[in-house]
Amino acid sequence: MAARVLTCLFTTDEGSLNASGLARRLQVSPASISKAVSFLEGQSLVRRERDERRRDRYVVDDELFYQATIASARANDRLVATARQGVAVLGPRTPAAARLENIARFLDFISESITRAADQAREVLHTKTGAAGEGTAPPEHP
Repeated sequence: MAARVLTCLFTTDEGSLNASGLARRLQVSPASISKAVSFLEGQSLVRRERDERRRDRYVVDDELFYQATIASARANDRLVATARQGVAVLGPRTPAAARLENIARFLDFISESITRAADQAREVLHTKTGAAGEGTAPPEHP
């Protein structure tokens, strides 16, 4: 359901709908929409705003994928810290501690790479496109 809600929001020209609009388009109950939106908000993929009638509108925009990517990298950072705490508890010379340290190093590298790539590619999210299929090519990176 979360994927359907996200797809529905991304395929609207405005990039936003209220709960009743989502429920109507997807032909599901408002409760299904509420649960899906809560999940998507937790993943930083949807933002909630109040419209002029004080109803919640669910919004996707160019910045949300960047924010979700950074949030994912930060979640990896928490795993790195936890793994390194495990190394200290188990003792650095044990096989289990070596495994945890390797996991920490791997995730630390991945997290840094994701953050760097997201920062470098962020401008792609703000590229203006013309008619369907026409767009400005993303910048080239060495």
